[in-house]
Amino acid sequence: MQSCYLSVNQMTPFIRFAHLTANQAILESVESEAGCGIHIVDLDIMHGVQWPPLMQALAERRPPPPLLRITGAGSDPDTLHRTGSRLSKFAHSLGLTFHFHPLLLQQHQPHVVRCSSVAVVPGEALAVNCMFYLHRLIVSNQQQREEEEQVLRLFLSEVKEELSPRVVTVGERELEGREVGEAVEYYGAVFESLEETVPPGSGERAAVEGAWFGREIREAVAMGGSSRRMEWWGKVMRRAGFGNVGLSPFAVSQAKLLLRLHYPSEGYRLQVVDRGLLLGWRDRPLFSISSWR
Repeated sequence: MQSCYLSVNQMTPFIRFAHLTANQAILESVESEAGCGIHIVDLDIMHGVQWPPLMQALAERRPPPPLLRITGAGSDPDTLHRTGSRLSKFAHSLGLTFHFHPLLLQQHQPHVVRCSSVAVVPGEALAVNCMFYLHRLIVSNQQQREEEEQVLRLFLSEVKEELSPRVVTVGERELEGREVGEAVEYYGAVFESLEETVPPGSGERAAVEGAWFGREIREAVAMGGSSRRMEWWGKVMRRAGFGNVGLSPFAVSQAKLLLRLHYPSEGYRLQVVDRGLLLGWRDRPLFSISSWR
């Protein structure tokens, strides 16, 4: 799965778009309030590929660069250890003062992050990163829509009260998972984008379609779908006490440049909606990014 993750990151703009846009929102939000350092709480750090570009930006932007701490949550101790080691070595090569704090989640609750487990230093500029994370807190075939929203609101309220973040970045799939037809349409668009941008005989592409996206489809079917559209996530965030920060024109221009330079297909479309950013294939939105405080 690690190999597939890296392949998806190279073949499609979806993950890189989400990471790049979220990183820019974080950099802009903590820029003026990082006197005691910057602390990023990544609620699902996986292999940590989001953070080297942000480290590079910090190293180039400030003389001297601020202290950076990353608390990375995950359920596999070996992956957390390797991720922390890689990030630490990269930070050292840039001359960044860096600390990595692994946050090991319980096996029986692999997606539940307790804010009380996060060490907060007074005065630091703290950002919470929710990349494709929040939908894992709800399981549609066991809960009604109102109960799902309540679970999320309780968690987000805890984040706001206990961590007082400068910014919360939210990235999610634009998929209303309760409808089978919607899932077919969604992944049909994803596979169509691969069809146009990756050679048809690529074994790497076949592995990505079968292992990575195949797993997503199986989970969506088994769980009855738990993703939502940007409008719904925005409603939940506002009811939990957050306000939409809005993505800057520079963040939007940067996302457009990513597509033009690395994924030059006319099929990919960017839209600014409700102060967030949607990336889609032709007329079908696929991923959304927004930032909140």
